[in-house]
Amino acid sequence: MIKNGELGLLVRMVAAYVGSIIGAGFASGQEILQFFMLFGYKGLLGVVVATVFFAYLGAMVLYLSVKFRSVNYQPVLTYLLGPWGSRLMDGLNLFMLTGGLGIMLAGTGAVINQYLGLSPWFGIGVALITIFIVVLNGLQGFLTVNVLLVPVKFLAICLITVLVLGMYGLPTNIPELNKGVSGNWFLGTLLYISYNIPLAVLCTTGRIINKRIAITAGLLGGLGMGLSIGLVALSGLVFYPEVANYQVPMLFISSQVSQLLKPLFAFIIWLAMLTNAIANTHAIASRLAPQGGRRYSFIGMAVCLIVLPLTYLDFPTLIRVLYPLFGLAGMVLLGSLLIVPVRSKIY
Repeated sequence: MIKNGELGLLVRMVAAYVGSIIGAGFASGQEILQFFMLFGYKGLLGVVVATVFFAYLGAMVLYLSVKFRSVNYQPVLTYLLGPWGSRLMDGLNLFMLTGGLGIMLAGTGAVINQYLGLSPWFGIGVALITIFIVVLNGLQGFLTVNVLLVPVKFLAICLITVLVLGMYGLPTNIPELNKGVSGNWFLGTLLYISYNIPLAVLCTTGRIINKRIAITAGLLGGLGMGLSIGLVALSGLVFYPEVANYQVPMLFISSQVSQLLKPLFAFIIWLAMLTNAIANTHAIASRLAPQGGRRYSFIGMAVCLIVLPLTYLDFPTLIRVLYPLFGLAGMVLLGSLLIVPVRSKIY
């Protein structure tokens, strides 16, 4: 049972969990299209499976974080993969976090340029200033910004879904195209889960929460993710298969309700990129400066400046090159987290 004094921290933990996963691909609808919608109604079965997995994985990662009182992912990785495996995964994880940060910063510029006609550097600049403010406030700054921004993204998704279903009703006669990632709805769901395990972010909170908050936040965060995925998938299936022809499905969906909603969702996509970039920056700084303080802030700001050359590259190209690596590493982590209850008496 969560005590009254713990409720605020629980809410911030749930927001941090959801915020670290809902990035540009999710907010644009492209991830949900590729991994769920393209399988028709079977994709909705995938949503149920993903919800269960995210609830379990969130609770397990946070439980292990508290168990090892971790301030970054190193102790948990060592427990899961052993000393040699953890060193390899540590290097790959830092590479993925840095690459992901570059992708998100490039995206903040691309969205501003494409939908507002402004210089990409305006979007990137605003994102950098926001990230700098957050890292100057450490872990508490990271948790606070998520509890402020994540509900905005979630409410926007709810608004679009309610309006779509109210105007068009539930989707009917959905064909099964089977053209999504992997060609199989279950395997596609596992792949989606594997590269969205927020290990690096959640493991930074092991010293500020207890086991009760850890397990509850993991379960609620997983349910929140499942609900978010389900809402996007359901609204997309209303316009299925036509929605599959658009690079940014959620902008197409919102335009079917009202053209006035397109700027709103352009902002939501930018916001999703920002919160994802903040999560990656926090994870990198926590790994390289576990003691926090000025070193944490310095590394957080420095790594943002170091990845700026990546923003000159094409946004889709960055995703195409780096995301397969994310999925490969994620499958290893997924497997190791699934066997934790079997290999150890953790309860």
